[in-house]
Amino acid sequence: MNKQNNKNPFKTPDNYFESFDSRLKEKLSQGISSIPKEEGFEVPDGYFDTVHDAVLKRLDSQDSNVIQLNPYKKYYYWAASVAAIFIVALALNMTSSAEPTFESLADSDIDNYFENNDIDLSTYEIAEVLPLDQLEVYDIMENRFVEEQMVDYLNENIEDFDALNLDYDE
Repeated sequence: MNKQNNKNPFKTPDNYFESFDSRLKEKLSQGISSIPKEEGFEVPDGYFDTVHDAVLKRLDSQDSNVIQLNPYKKYYYWAASVAAIFIVALALNMTSSAEPTFESLADSDIDNYFENNDIDLSTYEIAEVLPLDQLEVYDIMENRFVEEQMVDYLNENIEDFDALNLDYDE
C-alpha cells in the first residue's frame, strides 16, 4: 500500500459520539426539529407525465454498438452435434460384427457346445447328418495311435496275449 496516504481525511470533534444520544433525546423532547419543512428537491409540474415518453424516445434514437461475446457459439453447437453423431456411429460399428460362420468357429468351441448343452439327439440322428463317404477312421479318433503303442497297451492289459493271434514280424 501507499505509505503516504495513511491519514484519514474525516474528523469528528472529541467526545462527539459519547454525547450524541443525550443531545438527540434532548432535541426530540423539545419538539424542535432541524429537519426542514420543505423538500430539498423540486420537480417541474407535469414532469412525471412526460418522462416515460421522453425516455423511450432517447432509447429508440440511440443505436448502440453491440459486440457479441461468442460470435462462433452457433458453430460450436453444430460441431458438437456432428462429433456426437460420429461417436455414436463408431460405437455402433464396433458392437455390430459380421455373423459368425461355421469356418470361423474353432473346433474346441464346437466341442464345448456339444459337451455343455443338452441337444437331445440320438447317435442315429447324428449319423444321418454326417457324410459317411467323406469320413475316415482318423477323423473320429482323437489320437492317432502308432502300432507299437497299441501292442504295448495290449501287452500290459491283456493276460492271454497269444490268444489274439497277431501277425507281426519281430
